[in-house]
Amino acid sequence: MSSSTDPAASPRSPLHSSPTGRDVAAPEGATVTWRRFVGLAKPHWRPLALATLALVIGSGITLAYPQVGRVVVDEVLSDGASYDLSTVGAALLGLFLIQAIFFSLRYYLFTVVGDRVVADLRTSLYEAIIGREMAFFDRTRTGELTSRLASDTQLLQSVVTTNLSMALRYGVQALGGLVLLFVTNVRLSLAMLVVLPVVMGAAMVYGRRVRRLSREVQDAIADSTSIAEESIAGVRTVRSFGRVANERARYSEAIERSFDLAKSRAVLGGIFGGGVTFLAYATIALIVWVGGHLVLSNAMSAGELTAYILYVLFVAVSLGVLSGLWTDFARALGAGERVFGLLDAAAMNRGRVTSANVREDAIITRGHVHFHRISFTYPTRLDSPVLQNIDFEVRPGQKLAIVGASGAGKSTIANLLSGFYQPDEGEIRVDGSPLNDFPEDALRAGIGMVAQEPVLFSGTVRDNVRYGRPDADEQAVRDALQAANALDFVEGFPEGLDTVVGERGVRLSGGQKQRVAIARALLKDPRVLILDEATSALDVESEALVQEALDRLMEGRTTLIIAHRLSTVARADHMVVLDRGNLVEAGSPSELVEQGGVYARMVQMQAIKDSASDTTTW
Repeated sequence: MSSSTDPAASPRSPLHSSPTGRDVAAPEGATVTWRRFVGLAKPHWRPLALATLALVIGSGITLAYPQVGRVVVDEVLSDGASYDLSTVGAALLGLFLIQAIFFSLRYYLFTVVGDRVVADLRTSLYEAIIGREMAFFDRTRTGELTSRLASDTQLLQSVVTTNLSMALRYGVQALGGLVLLFVTNVRLSLAMLVVLPVVMGAAMVYGRRVRRLSREVQDAIADSTSIAEESIAGVRTVRSFGRVANERARYSEAIERSFDLAKSRAVLGGIFGGGVTFLAYATIALIVWVGGHLVLSNAMSAGELTAYILYVLFVAVSLGVLSGLWTDFARALGAGERVFGLLDAAAMNRGRVTSANVREDAIITRGHVHFHRISFTYPTRLDSPVLQNIDFEVRPGQKLAIVGASGAGKSTIANLLSGFYQPDEGEIRVDGSPLNDFPEDALRAGIGMVAQEPVLFSGTVRDNVRYGRPDADEQAVRDALQAANALDFVEGFPEGLDTVVGERGVRLSGGQKQRVAIARALLKDPRVLILDEATSALDVESEALVQEALDRLMEGRTTLIIAHRLSTVARADHMVVLDRGNLVEAGSPSELVEQGGVYARMVQMQAIKDSASDTTTW
């Protein structure tokens, strides 16, 4: 093992402005156009084409009804009737049946395809989130991300399912109705068109404002979800500090903020909807007045006026429905900016950067680790360098202890070796190859970690042990638990390996969780092992069982031990001492004690504590 203690500062790395996610100030929003939504539906164009055909046929039949009304008034009810009511009634029943069939087919296809599109979108969004670089999670609250997955995608779901179907249906009816209005009577249609520019202009202004308000409402909902997620996840801390009322007030304040914004959006919707309704009925009154005079002057027949009024009603109803749907579409655009923003950002900011020299067949076989002049600053704290010019080497099978005060950079070394972050300067090599030359799967398979607070998932003990090796058989799981000193307590549970551990392993004690985590690492069988203060939170009895399991886990593996327990540090072959991001000492534990430096002072402080209490920590 070699080391360097030169603390010379290194220049900032270009990685800070590269597509690796270091530029944390970059906005995560996207300009959303309807083309983005259409792009989601492209893979399903065949059922959508059939649904559109069914929609056109069904809406076309609807547009034929006013002509039936014209025939009834001018032909059936006239003195020289050429049709009887029975014939017209039977024809209408036939049209109703055909229309019902096509509308049912239209609704089914649009709904199923829309649900499929949103399901795919949710899957893509989850993949984009879970694959992001660690800096993204450092600066983004979990509750905000779950809100994007649930609340925002729910808004998009309503748009691309029933709302899209309704919009197309009433859009076809409105357009077809307008065309037939001109066919029926041009003079009346020109009088009616005076109103349309007013409605269209109001709709454009309204849509922009609702879109902005909808985005703000979704952001406020995300804030409230984050508060709820944090307080529920940390409910024991909340209650132990008597902060239930304060958390309730925080959540209530966030909810009220989202309500106030939603209320402003509702005011806009009410004004717009009421205005459109007034204009629609005012137009009908104008048509009745002008059309009545045309009938009295014999410029048009009573049947034509009847058909014309029915077409006006169709157009008015269609525009009324579309104005309501416009609100939902504007809200969806606001939500879409956040969803597509995450997707677009994820395309540029992947979780781990691999080099152009990556070999798909590369694996970690020996576990030779070399940190060569590494400097690093967390992306969320660019003004506080964490590591400066760190240089050390761990040969295959060696155990290296990394010690230092809190904040010295010990856990950062573990994060860098795991590939969670990219160093600003220098290079990490494993088995002689740069870390970025290993494929993602090979790196994860070759490096394992047991942390101070292991994360277990809310499945069974078996599921958690198999997490790093899902294909492991039952005997392999039991052997790993046995080696981790965990099989006895697991078999003591009524359900044995099928015992559900609860969220984050809440149904297990600290020592039990740690031993299950060690069994998980044993089953994974990595060549390089990182122990990040794996025993510091345990009582003496649990520590002894866990330490025995760790000794088995470390056998034959390259191990980096980050620990405050001298009992763990004493098992190391070599040691490096960090102080404020600099490597200040390196050597065996006995050599460092003889040097009388930083580590020797730590040992002395431990001895003082041992004389005052029966502990083994410093």
